[in-house]
Amino acid sequence: MSKRILITGGAGFIGSHVVRLFVTKYPQYEIINLDALTYAGNLENLRDVEGANNYKFVKGNICDIELLNKVFDDEKITDIIHLAAESHVDRSISDPLSFVNTNVLGTVNLLNCAVANWKNNFPNHVFYHISTDEVFGSLGEKGYFTETTPYDPKSPYSASKASSDHFVRAYANTYNLPIKMSNCSNNYGPNQFPEKLIPLMIYNIKNKKPLPVYGKGDNIRDWLYVEDHAKAIELIFHEGKLGETYNVGGFNEWKNIDIVNLICDIMDKKLERKTGESSKLISFVQDRAGHDHRYAIDSSKIKAELGWEPQLKFKEGIELTIDWYLNN
Repeated sequence: MSKRILITGGAGFIGSHVVRLFVTKYPQYEIINLDALTYAGNLENLRDVEGANNYKFVKGNICDIELLNKVFDDEKITDIIHLAAESHVDRSISDPLSFVNTNVLGTVNLLNCAVANWKNNFPNHVFYHISTDEVFGSLGEKGYFTETTPYDPKSPYSASKASSDHFVRAYANTYNLPIKMSNCSNNYGPNQFPEKLIPLMIYNIKNKKPLPVYGKGDNIRDWLYVEDHAKAIELIFHEGKLGETYNVGGFNEWKNIDIVNLICDIMDKKLERKTGESSKLISFVQDRAGHDHRYAIDSSKIKAELGWEPQLKFKEGIELTIDWYLNN
């Protein structure tokens, strides 16, 4: 049975890397990319595969149940890799309802379509839901999130993703839907919309604008290069166990202020500015409401079971990322 994979959010940051990987590596699969093309989705990210024989783009929103039913019917979808989501914490604080609509109701729409269309043939299908480490809340100075860490979301964004995770597991339990799930740490790399920390700093340094850093900049995040994440998704989709969750992290913790200083140093060299010139642009701003102090993921399960670990060293990845933004 040839796979016909629906990838939601496939024109977004992570989604575009996943789409390109699957289209180029698996010519025997049909890849249907469903994306609403909101501000964070960009078809320029997919120019190199848009003419591929096994690729099709459909503009649409996962909140549109009629459209989803039509896509399932027309394309005979066999599998789903679900990446479509509202994902920016600041936006979730100012507009929580849009996060509920997309991340919760949109996910339930997809689940309902999968149950309705696959009900007589579940063993041949996979509903793979990609989530975030933010559903686990905030860590102290020590310890790591594991697959069994209790959920404790702290922002409207993480609450909406936690809710979608619970719905996916509930559908597996109630309807025997064949699911796989993963929770990943902060991604960085080419194609990311410049509201996120790393591309925002690169853009502002280039244009000599202030570099806003929340609080004292001592919040800690675990960073994962987006192509390493795409390879983890590929591996989980093909080899992960049904019903299982895998944490995908970078083994790579940094304080926000240290990342900003690193980017400043690299940018000074690349733009041939004086050493320390860009770091003068750093501006400490009032901390985000409910700002989680530290996220860090234990990826030992995916390493032990599937042999995955990140390949790119962080400073190499930052260099590649900066070069991409300077050239695009």
